[in-house]
Amino acid sequence: MQTDFSKLVATSLSLSEKQVARTLALLNDGATIPFISRYRKEATGCLNEVQIGEIKHLSDKYNELLKRKTTIITAIESKSELTDALRHRIESCWDANELEDIYLPFKPKRRTRAEIAKEKGLEPLAHLILQQKETRIREKVKEFINDKVSDETDAVCGAKDIIAEMFSENEQCRNLLRQHFSRKAIISSKVIKGKETEGQKYLNYFDFSEPLKKCTSHRLLALRRGEAEGILRVKIAPDDDECTEALHRLLVKTSNICGQWVAEAVDDSYKRLLKPSIETEFATLSKDKADDEAIKVFAKNLHQLLLAPPLGQRRVLGIDPGFRTGCKVVCLDAQGALLHNETIYPFPPRNEYLQAQRKLQKLVEQYQIEAIAIGNGTAGRETEDLVRKTTFGRTLQAFSVNEDGASVYSASPIAREEFPDYDVTVRGAVSIGRRLMDPLAELVKIDPKSVGVGQYQHDVDQTKLKNALNETVELCVNAVGVNLNTASQQLLTYISGLGPQLARNIVTYRTENGPFASRTDLMKVPRMGAKAFEQCAGFLRIPDSSNPLDNTAVHPERYTLVNQMANDLGTSVETLIKDKALRERIRLNDYVTEECGLPTLKDIMKEIEKPGRDPRNQIQVFSFAPDIHDIDDLREGMILPGIISNITNFGCFVDIGIHEKGLVHISEIADKYISDPSEVVSLHQQVNVKVLQIDRARKRISLSLKNI
Repeated sequence: MQTDFSKLVATSLSLSEKQVARTLALLNDGATIPFISRYRKEATGCLNEVQIGEIKHLSDKYNELLKRKTTIITAIESKSELTDALRHRIESCWDANELEDIYLPFKPKRRTRAEIAKEKGLEPLAHLILQQKETRIREKVKEFINDKVSDETDAVCGAKDIIAEMFSENEQCRNLLRQHFSRKAIISSKVIKGKETEGQKYLNYFDFSEPLKKCTSHRLLALRRGEAEGILRVKIAPDDDECTEALHRLLVKTSNICGQWVAEAVDDSYKRLLKPSIETEFATLSKDKADDEAIKVFAKNLHQLLLAPPLGQRRVLGIDPGFRTGCKVVCLDAQGALLHNETIYPFPPRNEYLQAQRKLQKLVEQYQIEAIAIGNGTAGRETEDLVRKTTFGRTLQAFSVNEDGASVYSASPIAREEFPDYDVTVRGAVSIGRRLMDPLAELVKIDPKSVGVGQYQHDVDQTKLKNALNETVELCVNAVGVNLNTASQQLLTYISGLGPQLARNIVTYRTENGPFASRTDLMKVPRMGAKAFEQCAGFLRIPDSSNPLDNTAVHPERYTLVNQMANDLGTSVETLIKDKALRERIRLNDYVTEECGLPTLKDIMKEIEKPGRDPRNQIQVFSFAPDIHDIDDLREGMILPGIISNITNFGCFVDIGIHEKGLVHISEIADKYISDPSEVVSLHQQVNVKVLQIDRARKRISLSLKNI
C-alpha cells in the first residue's frame, strides 16, 4: 500500500512534488522543522517553517489514514468479504468520510432491528420490495410468515427495517445528506429548563440559531461549553422536509405499494439512522474546525508573547505587588540570579509607605539596580505609583510586567528545584523580574495554557493544543537562539535536536566542567551524537568563544566556507566580521554549490554582519493614565493609553491599568472591514483607546481603536 505521500501532500498544499519529497525525506531522517527551514533552504526551495509544518501535519494525517485502511482491510478480509475491487477502492481512497462509508456495511454492529429481521429470514423480502417491480407483493409477503414472523404486518415491518438500514449505509444517501447539511444546516441552542439563573453567562445562547457555516469558532466553542456544563441543549439540523424529499427522489421509483413501503423506510431511515449519524459527523467536523481556529489564534498570540522585547542582561529589582501580605521584592544580577529578597508593606493595613520608599532606595543603591519590574496583578498600579514617586540616585526605568502564570511557575517542580529554600512568593517575584530581562527564557518554564493569551483553551482538543503550542515554543526559541553557557535546562529542551535528556546532560556537563569554550565541546556531552549535534549546534551561541562564528547562527558545517571567504581576501574571520568594506568585496556567486546556494550564503552574510544579534525588538517604557485605577474611574468618551493583552478572532482585549480588561470588538479595530484582528494589531502593542460603554454590573468595558 502507498507510503510515499509526496504527490498527495504537494497537490493539497499547491507545492511542487520535488519540494515536498525532499522535505519529507529530511523529516523522516530526523531533521527538525527549525533546522530544515534555516539550514536546508536549497533542498526545500526556501520553504518556511509554517509550510514545512503543514507538510509534516498532512503527512502524519495520511499516515494515520493508512493505518486505518490496513485495519479495515484486515477486518473485511477476516469475514471473507474482501474482493479485489473492494481492496483497490479502499487502497485508492484518501478521504476519511468516504473510507468510513465504504466500511460501514461491513462494520460489526450491535443487534439492530435490521439484524433481528434478517435472523427471521426477511432479507429476500426486503430486496424484493426494494426493486419496486413486484405487482403481487402481498401474496409474496405471505410466503415469509412462519414461527418467527407472526403475520403480514410483522413481515413488512421487518423488511422495512432492513431497507432503512441499507439506506443508512448507502454512500449516495449519506453524501446527499452531507450536501444538505453543508449548505443549509442550522445550529441552534435552548436553555435547559431550570438552568436560567445558573447559566447567566450563556444568556446570549438561551434561544439562539444561525446557519452552521456562518457560526464562528468562538460561538461554537461557547455553545459546546454550555452544553457540556448542562446549561444548553444544542442541535445541528437542516430542513427535514427538504432532506426527505431529496431522498424520496433518489430512492422511491414507483407509486405502487412497494414504492409506498420504500418511502416509509426512507422516512424511518432518515429520522432514526441517517440524520443522527450525519448530525454527529457535522458536530465533530465543526468542533474540529473551531478547535483548529482557536488553536491557531492561541499559537499566534503565544508566538508574539514569547518574542516580546527583552530588557537584556541588566540588574533588576522585581516586585510582586500585594496589599495585606505586602509586596515581595527581589534583587537579581544581570544573569537573573537571586541576590536578595524581602517584603515591604506600603499599603493598608500597615501603611508603611515612607519605610517602603527608603527600603527601595537602599536596595537600588546596594545592588546597583538598573531597572524595576512590577507585576501587573493586584496592587500593581499602586506599586507603580510608589516606585514613580520614589527618588533614586540615578535614572531608573520601571516596567509593568504581565504576571499571568507566575503563580503556576512558583508552585512547579522547576521552581522548587531552582529555589528549594524559598517560598512561592519569592519565586513569583523572581519570575516577574526575569520576564523583564528575557520573556522567552522565563516563559518556557510555564505550561503555555497558563500564560493568559488563549481563547477557549480548555475546550479544544488538548492533544492538538499541546502539540501546536510546543511547536510554537520550539520555533520561537530556535528563531532567537540561546546562550549555551547560561541557558536553563527548560530553555535548552526546546532547542532543535535536544529534548529533555540531552538538555539535562548539557547542564550537568557545564556544572561539572565549567563553561563551554566552543561548539565542538558539545560532542563531549554524554549521548550527544553527530545527528543531534547537526540539529542543535547552529542555534546555540557562545559569546566568549575563540571562534567568533560560535556566537552566530552560522552552522559549523559552513565554517570552512567562511574561512575560505576570509582566506580569499587575505584576512581572518574576525577581521571579516568587523570590516564592512571587506565583506562587500565578497562575490557570493563564486561560492555557490549544489548544497549551499545563494539563500544560505545570504543568511551567512547577515550573521557575520551582526554576530549575536537578537531578532526581537527593543523594549519600550509605558505608563497608564495616572488617575484611572478602577472601573468606577471610567467615563464614556475617555481616550486612554493601553496595552493589547490578548487577541481573539472576535476582537482584542486591552489592559488600561485596571483589574478588568476592555474589549475592542473586531468592528471597532479599523475603519475598514477586517476578518482577522491580527491583521491590524499585535500582542503587547501600545495603543490609545476610546471608552464606548461601561457595564459596571457585569464588569465589562467596550473600547474602540477608531477615530482617535
